[in-house]
Formats: sequence, structure tokens, C-alpha cells
Amino acid sequence: MSTATVDQLMLPGQAAAPPGPVDLTAMYVMHHGFRRDLAAFKTAVIRTPVEDRGTWRALATRWGRFCEILHKHHTGEDAGLWPLLMAKADADSRATLEAMEDEHAEIDPLLTSCTAGFERLAAYADVDARDALEVRVVALGELLARHLAHEERDAMVLVQRYLVDADWHRLETEQFKPAYGPRDLPFIASWALYGLPAEHFGRVRDSMAGRPMELVWRLFWRRPFERRERAAFRYA
Repeated sequence: MSTATVDQLMLPGQAAAPPGPVDLTAMYVMHHGFRRDLAAFKTAVIRTPVEDRGTWRALATRWGRFCEILHKHHTGEDAGLWPLLMAKADADSRATLEAMEDEHAEIDPLLTSCTAGFERLAAYADVDARDALEVRVVALGELLARHLAHEERDAMVLVQRYLVDADWHRLETEQFKPAYGPRDLPFIASWALYGLPAEHFGRVRDSMAGRPMELVWRLFWRRPFERRERAAFRYA
């Protein structure tokens, strides 16, 4: 069982990448996707005309996918990662882990209120609903940004302190990967790769399944995903 320090991925917007034996590429790719999406949703909410029902319906659908991914990510952490660390941690470390769970609970109500806003605008040209949604999406972006930064700076230190790479692979196998079935793969793979800096593409691809997955993505998954992104975020 190797405990050698591995090079960590550092993506735009990321607050930290603590050194250690666990390769946290998958974690940081998810965080990159959350930051990217919320920035795009914020701009789309501000710029999309309230009367453009088709775009608001596309945005509402895409928002649902964002919420689904974020929910599965947080559920995997709450059910698997934080309890595993809690069993190994000292008192100071446990306080950080408790804060992670508390921050997840703070995020959920804003997700719900934003969902209601997108659904309202998918059905009606409601200027007041758009203004309220803008406030909520901005607030969610700020709250999630603080949470992700806190997790990257402090909670990932605990991952590197208390776990080794084999522990992380077991967590992925037991908690994170089962949340996605075969029918989810085209979207989640495209979502993870979308907007990545070119210099990090190869590493992320290899962490996801390597060149065979890349070939399938390029031939079958990439263009439909990007077409739907253009439809939802046409004003962003």
C-alpha cells in the first residue's frame, strides 16, 4: 500500500490542493464543474429574456442535472467520506468535518428555492421571479464557493492525513460511482470534461477511464452535450 506523495491537480478557481498520498483528481474536477456551472447560471439568469420560454425550459432542465450531481456528490461525502474520517480524526479535525455537514445543510434550501425559480420562469414570463432567482443564484454561488474553498483548504488536508489512495478508491467504488448508472455516463463524462484547461485534459481523462472513454466521448457524447449547453446558456 503506497503512501508516497502524489502530484495534485490544481484547476482554475480552486483554493488549495493539499499534498499527500491520495490522488484527489476526481474531487477537484467535480468542484471545477460546480464553480463553472454556477458562474454560467448566474450570467444566464441575468441576461436571458423573461419571454424566451424555450431557453428558460432548457435552463430549468440543465439546473436539474446540476442539482442531481451536487446532491449525489454531497450524499457520498456525508454517507461515506466524513464518517470514515470522523472515525480516525482528533477533536480539532472532527470540528472541521462537522462544519462540512453543516455547510451542506445550509446549501440545500437555496437549491430548492432556485429550482422553484427556474420552474416558474420555464412556465411564465415573470420579471419578479427572475429578479428573485438572480438574488438566490448569486447567494448560492457565494455560499457554495465558500464551502468548496473550506473543503479544499481544510477537509482535504484530513483526507491526506488519515487516508491512503486505496481508501479513496474504496470510497469511490462504494459511495460515489454507484450513484451513476450506464445511462448517466454520457452526461457526467461530458460535464466533467467540459471547459477543462487543455493542459489538464489528459490527466482527467486517464482518471476517468483513459483513451477508450475519450474516443467514445469524442465520437458520440461531446457534440450532443455541447449542443444542449448552447441552447441553455445561449445568452450567457
